[in-house]
Amino acid sequence: MSDETRSDTYAELAALGPYGVHPGHALITMVEPHPGHEYAYNRWYEDDHYYAGAMAMPWMFAGRRWVATRELQELRYPEKSAVAQPVGAGCYLSTYWVTDGRYDDHMKWTVGINKRLNRDGRVYQDRTHVFTAFQDHEATVYRDGAAGPRDHHALDHPYRGLVLQVIDAEGAGQRSELLEWLRSRHLPKRLGGSPAAMVTVFRPTPLPGDRMTYVKQVEGVDTRLTLLWFLQEDPRECWAEHFTGLDAAVAESGLGRVELVAPFVPTVPGTDRYVNQLR
Repeated sequence: MSDETRSDTYAELAALGPYGVHPGHALITMVEPHPGHEYAYNRWYEDDHYYAGAMAMPWMFAGRRWVATRELQELRYPEKSAVAQPVGAGCYLSTYWVTDGRYDDHMKWTVGINKRLNRDGRVYQDRTHVFTAFQDHEATVYRDGAAGPRDHHALDHPYRGLVLQVIDAEGAGQRSELLEWLRSRHLPKRLGGSPAAMVTVFRPTPLPGDRMTYVKQVEGVDTRLTLLWFLQEDPRECWAEHFTGLDAAVAESGLGRVELVAPFVPTVPGTDRYVNQLR
């Protein structure tokens, strides 16, 4: 068996390259199961794909699934979104951290394993990728400074909700200015006194040319920023006070436009909780 799986190379590879705990990269994937396939999709993802297609891979060290019930979908804005058409599309969100400096190594494995899973009939076809991208970490802004969990804890800490925010800069040359405004001015102000303990900011990277054909190439590689707000409260309890108007605040800066603000709650692994509340 060791000859067939080249086990000896594992010891060699473990001695090479970065192996820190910083989430230098992320996979953020928002998916819509086709009508009538909600239960089957959820069981496939939780029972097989979350592990075989993600967590069992090298350098993907943390993951969490989130879900948007119909009630949560109806809170999303703007109505005309460049990310989700209609804006409520994409009721499941999966987030994963990849070790800093290991993006290329992970991508070689993930392309290979997904080709194998597809060949072996272990890929559920009755779903649509609404927003799927590997992303590079740009910043994390904390509400409480050095107190509390760090960003590498975020997918394991029992946060009660998450808000996905996607912002497009006015142009490629303005994204760095938008990032600096978010990091130094906007996010610290918004986080103060809010139920969000931190916001992580990522920028998307293009998918490899040999990606699976059912995943479309990433848009906005030069202009887009993806924000994940980690909440200590259910988003429904704090939405009106803390998460309306994010689009207006960005527009007023003159640096970009908000294309999606979408709340989620964590799934309960191993269960079909919330599946009957998606439609």
